Amino acid sequence: MQQLQVLGSLLDEISGERLEGMFGPQLLERLSPLLTLQNRIAAEVARTVRQCELADAAEFDGKASMASWLRGHARMSQSAAGHLVRNGRALEHLPTVATAFAAGTISAEAVSVIAPAAAPKNLTAAAEQGVDVVAVEELLADVARTQFHPQLRTAVSHYLDRLDPDGPEPDPTEQRSLTWAKHSDGSVTGRLELDAVGGEKAMAAVESIVQANRPAGDLRTRAQQQADAFVQLCDNQLAAGTLPTLRTFKPHVVVTIPIEDLVGSDTAHATADLGFGATISAARARWLACDGNVTRIVIGPESQPLEQGRSHRIVPPHLWRALTARDQHCVFAGCDAPAHWCEAHHLVHWAHGGDTDLHNLALLCERHHTKVHHGFRIERDESGRWHTYRPDGTEILILPRITDEQVTTRAG
Repeated sequence: MQQLQVLGSLLDEISGERLEGMFGPQLLERLSPLLTLQNRIAAEVARTVRQCELADAAEFDGKASMASWLRGHARMSQSAAGHLVRNGRALEHLPTVATAFAAGTISAEAVSVIAPAAAPKNLTAAAEQGVDVVAVEELLADVARTQFHPQLRTAVSHYLDRLDPDGPEPDPTEQRSLTWAKHSDGSVTGRLELDAVGGEKAMAAVESIVQANRPAGDLRTRAQQQADAFVQLCDNQLAAGTLPTLRTFKPHVVVTIPIEDLVGSDTAHATADLGFGATISAARARWLACDGNVTRIVIGPESQPLEQGRSHRIVPPHLWRALTARDQHCVFAGCDAPAHWCEAHHLVHWAHGGDTDLHNLALLCERHHTKVHHGFRIERDESGRWHTYRPDGTEILILPRITDEQVTTRAG
């Protein structure tokens, strides 16, 4: 324990160093040994977790397993705790990998990739086939030290496939999982695991939308682009109307908002309720209400429904066809998102008395529909050309930007 106290004191000293003002080479020289130390500490953590498991130490704190102890006491996710426990178990059968891990030359992530090779069923299969497990392990450890991470995954996968060449093809559905975690503000965090084929399909679908929507000046990160593409993929499916019914209805986004908030100008949070329990602001609800089905429900003083009117489609199909024929794509300056990605935006919201006819509608993709409901503005001039204005009133102009002087010169 004294050594750990010394280590903690050294870390306190290191964390107290000022990094501001250091140049790139200095920072990289500092980072490299820190990464090695991180690997070495991770190796000691995995080794200790394994010994805790063998000693049934979790029972001392009333926990059934080390994985549950790590989730409860170290605040780890289920996935991280599971990986740590599996790494500790695998290292017992992978001495070369364990040595490299302890030396800091390979990472915990690399150990997690190699760990399946030390699973009991794979060790048994290797023994039955006379496979030199020691040589295989040394090879995998060398790949982990010298090659990029995808190469390590490929090497491990190749070994496991050769270990059971005639085995039954795994059921891809058993390798897939998708979990949601909803937070207090209605946002969602998810974890996705797919088999190789399922992952290829998902990446191909998302990437097609990412590559088709790369406007000039796009400052979104790669992760943001992919998330937007995933939401767009869901939008396309919901709009197509081909998804299975959900409790006798086609799946759709449900928003419940008091009429006074819908027609007002307040932007307060937690005003409207979504179908799966989240709450959103009045401004975002107005955006969603631009183009959808609206049902009027009269609520009594004790919150009981007294009357329910018919649902009305804000933009009927014939008007949508005329709108897409006219605009063809998102009309926000610099965006060419196709019509089937877009929503019908009311220039003057229908809740404020705006007409639902062609002259009061515009096609906007989700990203720019949000922008227009948060300060940006679009207008269509008499010639049919769309203009986009920033919140400060300046117009967004697309290159080449022709000045009045240039127009005069060309005319001359």
